[in-house]
Amino acid sequence: GTCSFVCPHACLRPALVANDAERPETLKTKPAIGIPGYGYKMQVSPLDCMGCGVCATVCPVKDGGAITMVPLAQALEKGEEQNWDYAVELPAVDTSKFKKETVKGCQFCTPLFEFSGACAGCGETPYIKVITQLFGEDMVIANATGCSSIYGGSSPTCPYTKNKEGHGPAWANSLFEDNAEFGYGMNLAYSARRNAIKGKVEKLAEIWDGEAKAACEEYIAAFDEREASKKASKKLLGFLENCKDCGCDADKLVKEILADKDCLAKKSIWIFGGDGWAYDIGYGGLDHVIAEGEDVNILVLDTEVYSNTGGQASKSTNIGAVAKFASAGKRVKKKDLGMMAKSYGYVYVAQCSMGANPAQFLKAISEAEAYHGPSLIICYAPCINHGINMTKSQLEEKAAVDCGYWQLYRYNPEGEVFTLDSKADPNFEGYQAFLAGETRYSSLVKTQGAEVANKLFEETEESAKERLADYKKLAGKE
Repeated sequence: GTCSFVCPHACLRPALVANDAERPETLKTKPAIGIPGYGYKMQVSPLDCMGCGVCATVCPVKDGGAITMVPLAQALEKGEEQNWDYAVELPAVDTSKFKKETVKGCQFCTPLFEFSGACAGCGETPYIKVITQLFGEDMVIANATGCSSIYGGSSPTCPYTKNKEGHGPAWANSLFEDNAEFGYGMNLAYSARRNAIKGKVEKLAEIWDGEAKAACEEYIAAFDEREASKKASKKLLGFLENCKDCGCDADKLVKEILADKDCLAKKSIWIFGGDGWAYDIGYGGLDHVIAEGEDVNILVLDTEVYSNTGGQASKSTNIGAVAKFASAGKRVKKKDLGMMAKSYGYVYVAQCSMGANPAQFLKAISEAEAYHGPSLIICYAPCINHGINMTKSQLEEKAAVDCGYWQLYRYNPEGEVFTLDSKADPNFEGYQAFLAGETRYSSLVKTQGAEVANKLFEETEESAKERLADYKKLAGKE
C-alpha cells in the first residue's frame, strides 16, 4: 500500500475482489494476503492520474515491475478505465484486522480528498489525503489561503468528497491572516451546540429508565471520544426516533435533540495551511488559538516558501535558500515553530516527513487527533519551487531526514514525553550534497559565487546541528 499511500491525487487505490465475483476480463488480481476468498489489485484511475511517477519511485518491488508507468492510451487499451469504474463500486470488505494507523490498514479506507488540481508529484496533498482516510467522515476543516486552498476549493470542482454513507469533510476557506481564528470559531460553535445537547440528554436520563436511560448515560460517558461518541450517538438516536411524537414527558427534549442530531457525535476539527500562513502572516492567530487550550488540530504543510505566489521567502525558509525577496540567499535561520508551541506545555507537537517515516506520520496524526487539547503537526513538503524532480518528491523527504536537514519528533503533553523519531546521529556528511541537489540552494553559487554560497551553506548545516542537539536533550539522548 505504500504506492497508494503517497499518491498525491488519490488515483491509485487497493481493490479487494471476491474470488467468485463477476468482473471485467481485464481486471487481474493476486491473492489478498490475510483476507481469504478475495483477490487484490492496486487499481489506477487512468483519467485522473497525473503521471507524476511518485508511486513507482517508492514501490519496494523494483525487479518484478509491480508498477510500470505507461502512456495514457496504452492504459485505456488495457481496460483500466473500466477496471477503475468497477473497483470503486465494489462492496465494502471487513479489513479491521489491519489497524487503520498503519500504511496497509489506512489504504483500505476511502480517501475523501481526491483528484485535486495540485502540481504533479505535490508534496502537500498526500498528507491531506491520508488524514481524510483516517478521520474524513468526521472532519470539519478551516483552510488558510494558499496552495492548499487553491487545489482544495477551486471552482468548478472540489476534491473533498464523501463516502458511500454520504459522510465527508466539511471544508471552508477564509482569509490568509485569520485562518486559525476561523477554525477556532468553528470549534467554539460545535462545542456550544454539543454542550447544549449534552445538557438535554442529561435531563432525558432523569426522565427515561431501563435501556433508554442506559443509552443516555453511555452517550454522556463517551461525549469527548470521537469513535465512542459515534457508536453511542447511533444507539441513542434509535431511542429518540422511537420516542418522537409519542406524547410523553420527554417529547419536547427529544424533538430539540433531534433538531441538532448532526452534532451528537464529536467532530474532528482541523486547521490547514502552509508555512507562509503558520510561520508568518497567520502566526499571531495560530499562537492565540493554541494558547486557548481547545481541542483543535493544526496541520502545517511546510514547503519553506510561500509556494502559491511563486516561492517567496518565509520565516520557515532556511539560511542560504534562494527565493523571491531573498535572491541573494536567506541570511537568518529558520524559525522553530514546533518548539515555540511546545513551550506552552499543553500543546501536542509533531514534526513529520511521510517519505522518511510513514509510520511516524500516522502515529503523530493519530495521537494528535486523540489528544484533548491543541495539536500542531508540521509536515515537510517538497515543492516544485525547490527546483527538484517532483517524481522523486517522497525520496527527497527521506533524503532531508537522512542527512539531518529535517528532524522527526513528537511531544505529547500527556506524560510530557518528547520522542526523537529520526536518528540521533544522521549522516551530516550528506548534508551539502542534499543542498546541491535543489536549485533553490545550488543557484546561489552562480549568483553570489562559491565563497558566499558555501559560507551560508555551512551556516545552515550548523543551524540544523544546533536544533538536533536541542531535540536530543529533550529526548534524553545527550
